[in-house]
Amino acid sequence: MGITSNDAAPRAVLLRFLFLLCIGCKCLASEVEATQTATLAVDASPQLARKIPDTLFGIFFEINHAGAGGIWAELVSNRGFEAGGLHTPSNIDPWSIIGDDSSVFVETDRTSCFSRNIVALRMEVLCDNCPTGGVGVYNPGFWGMNIEEGKVYNLVMFVKSPETTDLTVSLTSSNGLQNLASATVTVSGESNWIKVEQKLVAKGTNRTSRLQITTNKKGVVWFDQVSLMPEDTYKGHGFRTELISMILDLKPRFLRFPGGCFVEGGWLRNAFRWRESIGPWEERPGHFGDVWHYWTDDGLGYYEFLQLAEDLGTEPIWVFNNGVSHNDEVDTVAIAPFVKDVLDSIEFARGSANSTWGSVRAAMGHPEPFPVKYVAIGNEDCGKKFYRGNYLKFYNAIRQAYPDIQMISNCDGSSTPLDHPADLYDFHVYNDSKTLFNMKSTFDRTSRSGPKAFVSEYAVWRGDAGRGSLLASLAEAAFLTGLEKNSDIVSMASYAPLFVNDNDQTLVHAAFHSLHCFLLCSCRPNIVVRGEAT
Repeated sequence: MGITSNDAAPRAVLLRFLFLLCIGCKCLASEVEATQTATLAVDASPQLARKIPDTLFGIFFEINHAGAGGIWAELVSNRGFEAGGLHTPSNIDPWSIIGDDSSVFVETDRTSCFSRNIVALRMEVLCDNCPTGGVGVYNPGFWGMNIEEGKVYNLVMFVKSPETTDLTVSLTSSNGLQNLASATVTVSGESNWIKVEQKLVAKGTNRTSRLQITTNKKGVVWFDQVSLMPEDTYKGHGFRTELISMILDLKPRFLRFPGGCFVEGGWLRNAFRWRESIGPWEERPGHFGDVWHYWTDDGLGYYEFLQLAEDLGTEPIWVFNNGVSHNDEVDTVAIAPFVKDVLDSIEFARGSANSTWGSVRAAMGHPEPFPVKYVAIGNEDCGKKFYRGNYLKFYNAIRQAYPDIQMISNCDGSSTPLDHPADLYDFHVYNDSKTLFNMKSTFDRTSRSGPKAFVSEYAVWRGDAGRGSLLASLAEAAFLTGLEKNSDIVSMASYAPLFVNDNDQTLVHAAFHSLHCFLLCSCRPNIVVRGEAT
């Protein structure tokens, strides 16, 4: 609920300021002479009161393996063998063989049964008398799988073999010596692909485990879409329960997804495509996130983000590509297909179960619409050649089809009025602690008419951030006091990034890792999480 009493808003600002002051005084106490005194003057006049909107504090999702290898509970990295890079073909990394070149040979080929991700792994067993334990392949997940005693893990994989073959699927330590769970599945010899499902119950705990698939029989086996998920995901929707619980502690009012630069792509060919991220997970092609330099299988897709927002009780804010990437753009005269694509995405979320795209959502298990009320037209694209023209095409089409949707411009209106219509505008800031401290008055002189500010990305970063520093936390909190003070024109704010995998910190903020979740120094309303990649 928002604070509505006349004196509540200044009181909230005052309490936060006093909290910061107390921390600062304690940190500096050893350097202050006992005879020194200070006077604190606070003006809490009722006429200064401003209503703090319910939507002021929310969360932003992107980067640093926050999804794949983070909040999304999939344990297998490159489960479809499609992963590649900007200039490299698909490869099996991080899969590796168990055995040597004389006993097993693996390669990718284009024989999968899935039309949108046709690469599969072909494994040829060469040995007549294979070593004890067999030969095969293993996957270490995202820097090791966190397997816990007593927990159930659901294995799903698609397999083909011309001859009947017994496969042993196991969860082991990183060197394969400790067996945590195993089962034998029989693949009947036939030319068609079959779906194999197996529950594995862990009889031990290991924080850097791996998944193994082995056999002792000479012959050829094909694999594709090998997935391993813990059974106890949040509400059965695929998210790590312990990380979701920390998000719930934040009580966020909105979820900005699926990212910022992730949406744009370094090149448009690598931008996030919502259509390719819906439907059965095994049929999703995945894509290379060329801005952040890693592959995502898009198991965490558009539908899952909408479901997450619903589970958290937050407003979903859908950030979509407006025909602009970091390095190429679509001319406004050719933007119509992009506009149609976005209208379809909104119909997928909001349309009835009888509509074209609403029926696709319903088939995925959610017949009721998702209440998308906010969309962001691009990310950090203001000033690019075709942004304004493209923006107006999207704005007009969405306003006509969905007049209640609030649209967010990429252009900063905090100091200069926008030259195009918008309901809100993005404001992003990443800087050192001193600068962010000084930015607490940024919106003091902003016009009280026109669109409101959405501070959708803010943080102290680089050297000042460290691994979560008190200095950075104080600077961010000071900046937030300025947002609260100006909450009549600042409608929303979200720290960025929410999650950082300890093993891949593209931006240096506070981080998280795979087994444990640690609350690092970052002032209310932000809790920055550490844990381990599972």
